[in-house]
This record gives sequence, C-alpha cells and structure tokens, in this order.
Amino acid sequence: MEHLGAGSLLAAWEAGLASDDGGRALLLHALARPGADAGELLSVPLGQRDAELFAVRRALFGARLEVRTECAECGEDMEVEFDADGLGTARSASDGPLRVEAGEWTVEFRLPTPADLAAVESAADDEARAALLARCTLRAEHAGRPVADRPLPDHVQRRIAAVSAESDPLADVTLNVACPACGKATRAELDITSYLWAELDAWARDTLLDVHLLATAYGWSEPEILALSPLRRRYYLELCADA
Repeated sequence: MEHLGAGSLLAAWEAGLASDDGGRALLLHALARPGADAGELLSVPLGQRDAELFAVRRALFGARLEVRTECAECGEDMEVEFDADGLGTARSASDGPLRVEAGEWTVEFRLPTPADLAAVESAADDEARAALLARCTLRAEHAGRPVADRPLPDHVQRRIAAVSAESDPLADVTLNVACPACGKATRAELDITSYLWAELDAWARDTLLDVHLLATAYGWSEPEILALSPLRRRYYLELCADA
C-alpha cells in the first residue's frame, strides 16, 4: 500500500478529529480504497470493509494486536495478543443476493453495509435489528406466496444470521479470552475501526511532535520532514536530544 504516506495519513486523521464514528470509519476505509467515493465505500459489506481495514492496519502497524478487556466473572483486567495476519486477506463477500430456505419460507437477502448501519443507528437494539433485516431482505415467500409486511419467524432469522456470518465472517470478530485469575472465558469483540483509529491518533500526535522538534532544530518544513524515512527522522531526533 504505497499510497499510505505520512501526508495522507495525517490528512485522514485531521478530518477524523471533527467526525463521528461513522465518519472516521469512512475515512479509514478510504485509505484502503484510494479514489473511491463515499457511495462505493458505504455499499461494501461490513466484513469486507473490515478485512480491508485489517490490511491497512497490517501495512501500518503490523499484524499483532493487543486487546484489552475485563473479565465478566471477576472483573480482572486482561490483555491478550492477537495475530490478525490472515484477516487482511480474507476472501471477498458475495456480491450477489443470498438465499435461505427454512421450511415453507424462502428468503433472498443481501449483506448489511455501513449505509445500513447508519440508517438504523438511532433506533433501540430490537428495533434496529428489525429495521436492518427489513433493509437487507430483497424477497420473502411463505408457501410460495410473496410476503411483504409480515415479520420473519425466529428460526428463519437465525438461518439468515448463520448464512450471513458464513458469507461475511469478518462482520463480527469476537475473541474468547481466558482470565488468568479465575480461569473463566470472556467474549471480547474486536472493533477494527475504533482500534485502528486509536492507533492512527497516537501515531499522528507523535509524528507532529517529531515535526515540531525537527522544524525547531533545523528550520525544515513539514513536507521536508515527512519525506524523511522513519529511520533517518529518528536519527535526527536523537542528534537533537544529544545536542
């Protein structure tokens, strides 16, 4: 990902400071798909988007992630290392509609996208799930007859959820973390969007501090400093500290 230069990363970070979580996710995804417009980015299935974000994370910071969580049983603070090397190369989600058959029900649906999440984010959990399913359902039949307004039975919804998870596995990355204190396992969701944003934020602030120190010491401009390789920049900073 040669396009992930310091200038483009700082521009994404600066724009993200004034954005909400959805806006930051869009900015981060744009790093994976340079030149893509918002419409394209918002229409990518969630798991496919997250696979591309994992690829960006691997290119910038490596494949090893440190996940912090709290034991649900005893409250112990836990930290686990997670190797996400294969997640950035996950297969693409299906482009066409998916189909399930459960008893007398036949349903065609598509995978949810960031645009779908944005459309239901203000609703309560149960309402949001129902609205998300309605948005993604393309056609439903019961005993060969089209169904428009009737809610899908629970067993059909569970079947849709299972097929969605199989077709777009990175839409929900959950880790089982064993507590070193009590031995119980806690499920921890890994939200790559917020994780990557936190890392980008820390990197950007460190980078701007480097720019400030080198500009003060040598009178160089920001573009000149950012053009230096990380190794050469670190060497000049060490010289400043020794002076």
